[in-house]
Amino acid sequence: MILLTVGLLLSRPDVALLGVPLVLAPTLGRTARPTEPTTADLEAPATTTAPGEAAASLLLRPAPGTDVVRARVTAPGHRPADLLITGRAETQVPLHLSSVRTGPWPTFRADLIAHGTHGASSQTPTTHHAPDTLVLPQAEPLGRVPLSPRLRGLTGPRTSRRTGDGSELRDIHPITPGDPARRIDWRATARRSPHLDELYVRRTHAGAEATAVLVVDSRDDVGPDLHTWRGTEPQRVDEPTSLDLARHAAASVATALVETGTRVGLEDLGRRSRPLAPATGHRHLRRLTHALALAAPTGTPARRLRPPQLPADAIVYLFTTLLDDEPVRLADAWTEHGTPVVVIDTLPHVRPVPENHLRTAWQITAMERTDRVRALEARAVPVLPWAGHDRAEARRRLEALVRRSQQHRPSTGVAR
Repeated sequence: MILLTVGLLLSRPDVALLGVPLVLAPTLGRTARPTEPTTADLEAPATTTAPGEAAASLLLRPAPGTDVVRARVTAPGHRPADLLITGRAETQVPLHLSSVRTGPWPTFRADLIAHGTHGASSQTPTTHHAPDTLVLPQAEPLGRVPLSPRLRGLTGPRTSRRTGDGSELRDIHPITPGDPARRIDWRATARRSPHLDELYVRRTHAGAEATAVLVVDSRDDVGPDLHTWRGTEPQRVDEPTSLDLARHAAASVATALVETGTRVGLEDLGRRSRPLAPATGHRHLRRLTHALALAAPTGTPARRLRPPQLPADAIVYLFTTLLDDEPVRLADAWTEHGTPVVVIDTLPHVRPVPENHLRTAWQITAMERTDRVRALEARAVPVLPWAGHDRAEARRRLEALVRRSQQHRPSTGVAR
């Protein structure tokens, strides 16, 4: 307006022409402002089985009259991304993030503001959230894992020491009342009793089922950085925490057990809810994996007066960080009742810190953990680490436990 007025007063058309577009642009922009709000949809999968990658899409529907749309997309643990999107037509923007965390995970948040023609007008900023994604833990092939020496029932994929209907030969025995005629072994009868004075039957070992219970200690969710243990600083998304390692280890052990027909149950020490009853099959394995992804403490976990009740013929896999005496107390109670226990240490490798008070506190905590590990090993409870390079050695160490159990107890069941 000043340029236009000065040009008219001084009779300078060149100066007046400089002011004309500056006056017309806001005027035309206000007359062509968007009359409807700009809408957007953030779509993300509800569950995913691939820790490390999460994908979503931002579907932008600009209102008529929108020139450009400015967007800022953020995700936990990632730097924000600023986008400038043309508002002429509907646009779909693919989004990706990287994380090694498991369980419920918030994905994307998009803050949008739409501008009209020539930037003369802008709409009220809007915020859109993508639905949370449940990241399921992936299983690692383990091969053979220890099983309980006590088997259940007279049917199942395992071989029992008792006589019954099975596939493995026990012995050749003279027929007794109650033996069915289909068990008569005519070849053995002809060899042992040529005149058929006595019939012989083939007796087999009965089938049986093995049972295992996975006990996940979800009370602790700590990472390798001591600064995040206080809960005031966010944990990194590219470093698995102790709960992530526990989910991964439990899913790997559950897969190795279910694939061999073992009945597997699940107990979470962080919440007072009904445990997942032991069962087998691929459908039950999916239920186990989903329950492991949701394993998390509810409120402040209270001290248990007694350990969780388990089947008498089960083996226990305890996934814990050993940061307190509760896991040791539970393991002692189970071993006193004759229940075999295998402890999986899920504490990540802690990085050194420059602060003296944190370094001293960690040295004391590490010495207490060492004492707990020695106490468990003194009670013949194996402790297997599951962090860093120790994860690659887990298969070999589990195989060594299987061979050791076969040497001491030849009749011990083994998942093959």
